[in-house]
Amino acid sequence: MALVRVRKLSRLFDVSKPWLNRVIERRSKAFLTAVSEVDFDVEARSTYALVGESGSGKSTIGKMLVGLLKPTSGVVEIEGVDLASETDAAKIDAIRSDIQMIFQDPYASLNPRWRVRDIIVEPVASRGGNTDGLAEKLLEQVGLSKQDAGKFPHEFSGGQRQRICIARALASEPNLIVCDEPTSALDVSVQAQVLNLMSDLKDDFGLTYVLISHDLTVVRHMADKIGVLYLGRLVEEAAPDALFDTPKHPYTQMLLEAAPQMDGFGREVQPPEGEIPDPINPPPGCAFHPRCPIAQDICRKERPEMRKLGETRVACHMAE
Repeated sequence: MALVRVRKLSRLFDVSKPWLNRVIERRSKAFLTAVSEVDFDVEARSTYALVGESGSGKSTIGKMLVGLLKPTSGVVEIEGVDLASETDAAKIDAIRSDIQMIFQDPYASLNPRWRVRDIIVEPVASRGGNTDGLAEKLLEQVGLSKQDAGKFPHEFSGGQRQRICIARALASEPNLIVCDEPTSALDVSVQAQVLNLMSDLKDDFGLTYVLISHDLTVVRHMADKIGVLYLGRLVEEAAPDALFDTPKHPYTQMLLEAAPQMDGFGREVQPPEGEIPDPINPPPGCAFHPRCPIAQDICRKERPEMRKLGETRVACHMAE
């Protein structure tokens, strides 16, 4: 059964100039399309990864999953409950306690004035739960010492801070953790330690991850299923082996070609052509067609629907 169910999820941001400027310049309102009609499911106790270029809508989707942003349209169901439309406060509160988030920057996501103990137990203390010894227990589970509970965040390195963030996420015993590029601010060796820790905790606690990343190596190591985003649209979804071995969408192929490879010394790679279109004024049809080497007339006129092609879901008229 799917723990998370996303259907036709869209999010627009009003980026208009102030009212008086619009009147003087005779301009209408302007809206940026950050996410456009995205569909996917996340199975319980699995890792679903979202990848794509900067500005593709990954973090916006993550924030809508945890309730930090409201969808403009569409449905986000967690354990069968749509938090945007549900009116039962008790049911919403119960679902929210099952969701946590690990943010990208371990330096900005911890309160510098609080001791580590208070930071970790905050999700439980805010609901009136028992916090005796909780911080010390969680610190040892994430590879730190229980003596660290009395310290402040500035006394830790970046990797240790991210472990504290993970401990805080585990405090409320969640089912779902949204990880927004949790290792991108860390050194490579520390990245491996944090990722291995997350993998172990997933098995120990039966967690479900939504992993947001631009690092394809991390995604292949961690994910059970990968969704590729382009300009706010989901263009391909597949298991890691299928996606890396036989990518169907031209954008996915371009991403994989551009990724660093251990055995790629001296290889010649065709640089990506064109620029990402303006999300305030996205092109008609397939959003990738201005940069696509195999685009046809239908690509410029009709938006492709997600469809099954073998083990892959792909939104491309020319995927075959």
